[in-house]
Amino acid sequence: MRDPVDRAVRAITRRNSYALVWAQFGLAHVIMFGGLELLKLYQPVSEHRFWTLVIVSQALVSLDNVVSIKLTRRMWRPVWAWERGARDEASTIEAWVALATLPVEYFRRMRRYPFVFVYLPFVAFMTWELKLPAYSFLIIAVAGTVVILAAAIVRFFTIEVVTRPVLERIAEQLPPDFRLDAPGLSLRWRLLAVAPAINVITGVVVAGLSNHGRGLNNLGISWLIAVGVSFTFSFELAILAVRSLASSLSDLRRATERVRAGDYSARVPVVSTDETGELAQSFNTMVEGLDERERLRDAFGAYVDPRLAERVLSEGVDLQGEEVEASILFLDVRDFTAFAERAEPHEVVSLLNELWELVVPVLLQHGGHANKFIGDGLLGVFGVPDRHPDHADRAVAAALQIAELVRATPIAWRSGSASTAGRSWPAPSVAAAEWSSP
Repeated sequence: MRDPVDRAVRAITRRNSYALVWAQFGLAHVIMFGGLELLKLYQPVSEHRFWTLVIVSQALVSLDNVVSIKLTRRMWRPVWAWERGARDEASTIEAWVALATLPVEYFRRMRRYPFVFVYLPFVAFMTWELKLPAYSFLIIAVAGTVVILAAAIVRFFTIEVVTRPVLERIAEQLPPDFRLDAPGLSLRWRLLAVAPAINVITGVVVAGLSNHGRGLNNLGISWLIAVGVSFTFSFELAILAVRSLASSLSDLRRATERVRAGDYSARVPVVSTDETGELAQSFNTMVEGLDERERLRDAFGAYVDPRLAERVLSEGVDLQGEEVEASILFLDVRDFTAFAERAEPHEVVSLLNELWELVVPVLLQHGGHANKFIGDGLLGVFGVPDRHPDHADRAVAAALQIAELVRATPIAWRSGSASTAGRSWPAPSVAAAEWSSP
């Protein structure tokens, strides 16, 4: 069952796919206000000046949000075109790529603007408004990056959450041969970037609560300690967690590539009891089913036309009949029964296989196919499933070519008993007839 947040997101995006994208930018106002509250833990601020800083910061954040909304609206245009009915293959792929890369592309294009035109001007204003020493600008600018990190993390993952339902709808229309080559942020880098950032933010907040009002110098020291701990011990723990998860996902990716290449013996080692272990086990079960289906298709295709086998496997045994006009070709080896009684079984099978290697390519060359093999007999069909108005001519031409080919290339025993060694294969008789049947 879906959680309440997910249900709410899906309900809203069904009415307006873009609504939550622009709405989530409002979270920056909350984060900026929290950043000012964090500042109060280190630097005493009067009520009047605090609310002055709040008003200025919220105005700058609003300006940043206006720019962000204008940018994301431009990036959203392929999605709107798709929703209005542009559902062809190219438009669907364009909409999917635009939406799937939206978080990464947004930060790539906005990487300088918030910092240069919003954050640094506000830090300068704060330093002036609070009448702090000039060096305080550098301390606040560096230590205050915890607020920028928090805003970036929340914005990146929130955009992914609110766009997922729309992405799912578009993904259902992607062509089967679609290959994923759009730029993105790997899971490895997500974890390695987020884990230390969260530790830095937590460390600065905890230090501020523990050392309330001890000045901005303490803020700088707390920031340095938090960064040092995060990028040593905490970073190593994050690397270990990433390595464990990435190894399981790499095994799954390699096995998937093998299955795509037709190797149904590929299996993913089940090495854990968490979700990755369950995923590996589910993958192995799926591939076993695909392997069984492939072996069934091969076995079925050995006795009927492979295209018919594919149709039965895809549609089931309850196929809809249709009335068609076709021509059939019968091939039979004269005196086969008497000949087979004198030969060894493996010799008969070997020579039959050699005969079919000569005959079947001729059928295919003329647009027909071998419908079934019955001992030394063969039933070839022309006109079904591929429609040919000259199917009768094709059947006769194939019969004549087979007869000529067999006469020109006699099939001799490769080995045999004294009673059969050196004997030639009896000539096959071929007949073609027109046939109309449902």
